[in-house]
Formats: sequence, structure tokens, C-alpha cells
Amino acid sequence: AGAMSERPQLRLLALHGYRQSALRFRQRTGALRKALRGRAELVAINAPHPVPGGGEDGDDPPRGWWFSGPGTFEAGEAAAAPAGLEESLSAVAAALAEHGPFDGLLGFSQGAALTAMVCALRARGDPRFPVAFAILVAGFTSRAPAHGHFYREPIALPTLHVMGDADAVIAATLSRELAQRFVEPVVLTHPGGHFVPAAAPQRKGYLEFLDRFHPGLGQ
Repeated sequence: AGAMSERPQLRLLALHGYRQSALRFRQRTGALRKALRGRAELVAINAPHPVPGGGEDGDDPPRGWWFSGPGTFEAGEAAAAPAGLEESLSAVAAALAEHGPFDGLLGFSQGAALTAMVCALRARGDPRFPVAFAILVAGFTSRAPAHGHFYREPIALPTLHVMGDADAVIAATLSRELAQRFVEPVVLTHPGGHFVPAAAPQRKGYLEFLDRFHPGLGQ
């Protein structure tokens, strides 16, 4: 245990799902943070766009990274005029610059879809996104034609793709389709639904993937 505690931690910028927030994501990933303790620290940020009609919680409104319709989002929709993505890419770039250095990204659901887009830009040499790897949980490929350019060539960045066999929100087939957009993706399945799994088999998968990287690689 002594040797493990001496190893500096990896730092991951975490991107929450649609209708979540940094605080809600933190509350829902306690088991994951415990599983990664000593190996990786998660730092969650808020998406820039409050979701309209999001409920009573004025201090912590649900948020989204982009919309497929006016104030709405549907993962399977081929949105003709998606809105808000540029602001979200800028928000991720700002967080990496202001709160960094970060080694990698961890995204959930819509946050995982955004993470894949960031990976594509990073693989093309975009200097705003100095990360070495990403973990995408319940990710999917955006159906919006305006986003098609992100997937034109295979994305050459190391990635771990986590998907639930019983996910009724983002079917595992959609997450597999996203994984196929990457060069040599690592796929980790779990029997559950739409959440970030952290039971023993998944913990082993996360740690095996993270062991490939050492703090500071993202620079």
C-alpha cells in the first residue's frame, strides 16, 4: 500500500450527463471516486447551459452541453440545428486551462458524447485540449449532421468505453458504435443500466486502463 500512496494521482476532468450538474454528478459518483482513490481524482464542471423548465432547484439547475431542439435534447435525434456546442467546447478548454493540469477526461452520457468530440479535436492537434486519454461512460455518436466532422476519421486517442447491458437511456449498441470511431478502444461492459458503475469488475477495468498512464502525460 505504501508504494501506491507514493504514486502521484492522475487528474480527470469530469463532464456530467444531460439534466445533471457538477454537484449532482459528484453525488452520484461516490462509489467511483472511492474505487479510484489514490489513483485518480475527479474534478467535475458544470455545463454552460441551464435546461429550461428544469425544476425548483434554483441554486443548482440541471444543465446540458448542447440542445437538439429549442431547449430540449434527444440523443437519437438528427438535429438540423443543434445549439450550444461551441460554448461547451470553450467551457471545457477554459476548465483545462484554469483548473489544470489534467491528464484525462471522464464523461457520462451526453458528457461522454462531448468527450468524444474533444478527443477528436485533441487528436487533430487542437492545443486547447491537452489530455492524454478519456473514459466514456454511456457515450453515443451525435446524430446531428453539423457534428459529423468529428467522426470523419478514426480518433487516435486512448479511450475506455463503459456501457450497461440494461441501459434503457443510451443503449449499449449506441455506445459500441461510438467506440468504433476510435483507434484501439478498450470496451468495458456491466450488467446494469444508465449510471457510472463502480463494482469490483469495473474497478479492475478502470485501474488497468489508468495504469497505462502516468501523471503529467496530458501536458
